Amino acid sequence: MEAMCGTELEFVVYKDTYEEAWDKGYKNLIPVSQYNVDYSILGGSRIEPLLRRIRLSMANAGMTVESVKGECNFGQHEIAFKYSDALSNCDNHVIYKNGAKEIASQDGYALTFMAKPNEKEGNSSHIHLSFRGLDGSMVMTDENDKEHGMSDIGRYFIAGQITHLRELALLFAPNINSYKRYVPGSFAPTAIRWGRDNRTCALRLVGHGPSLRLENRVAGGDVNPYLAVAGIIAAGLDGIKNKMVLEPAFEGNAYASDSARIPSSMPEALELWENSAWVKEVFGAEVQAHYANMAKVEIAAYGKAITDWELFRNFERF
Repeated sequence: MEAMCGTELEFVVYKDTYEEAWDKGYKNLIPVSQYNVDYSILGGSRIEPLLRRIRLSMANAGMTVESVKGECNFGQHEIAFKYSDALSNCDNHVIYKNGAKEIASQDGYALTFMAKPNEKEGNSSHIHLSFRGLDGSMVMTDENDKEHGMSDIGRYFIAGQITHLRELALLFAPNINSYKRYVPGSFAPTAIRWGRDNRTCALRLVGHGPSLRLENRVAGGDVNPYLAVAGIIAAGLDGIKNKMVLEPAFEGNAYASDSARIPSSMPEALELWENSAWVKEVFGAEVQAHYANMAKVEIAAYGKAITDWELFRNFERF
């Protein structure tokens, strides 16, 4: 089988330059819009010169631009590209992120894919993935399945995601800041459930027939796509290999459910990753130890930092 993949990256654009943002200590930055521009035509057209440059530059790099739209956070936008094989998509993901920031800098803006740059909605990197047969056949679909149009392979694939999502969280959320995205009602998931076109779930089944695919909504804009996609593929293949039974699709508000939760902090994700026998078997002991050490370094650095929250809460009071 071959994995086909597409990522949707969100970013926030500020009128400040990167140098000005640094000098300000990243405080009081001015977003390019002062209100929610989700699906707003005007909100996007106000910075169309920048968005156009990014789109055309990525097209010149060989990518096919499918859409651009505003998002909920002030100054937040998304540019989506056509799917491709998993490795090519990950390459394009990295080229796009770096290119977008370079172009924004040249035009006098600062642009960030940081998972949670402020208290409003964070930047997501929704990962759409499906398997095809080597002959191009749609192995995840079954027209005879009246419920979801999905084959047994598709069901096993999703079941594998649910089974392994918690121990793979470190690959989807590689920074301390990543975990601050997971807030109820924020378009970032908290519950490990799947549903048909249900944006409150971690895993969302979308499309029909040849376009049927699974959207993983866990990753933020700071994700390493190679690691996240490798985790999705590994979990899916394990589900297929062991013919894991898929629970019923969740209907309703998954935020309010009593379902298993995405780890809410890097220490929690580290513990799950480091103690997973399955991770060790699939990725190898060296890879498991390497990314565990990455998390420990991040946690230690954060533990030494004095945050603005601490200063405002404690400086005069104590």
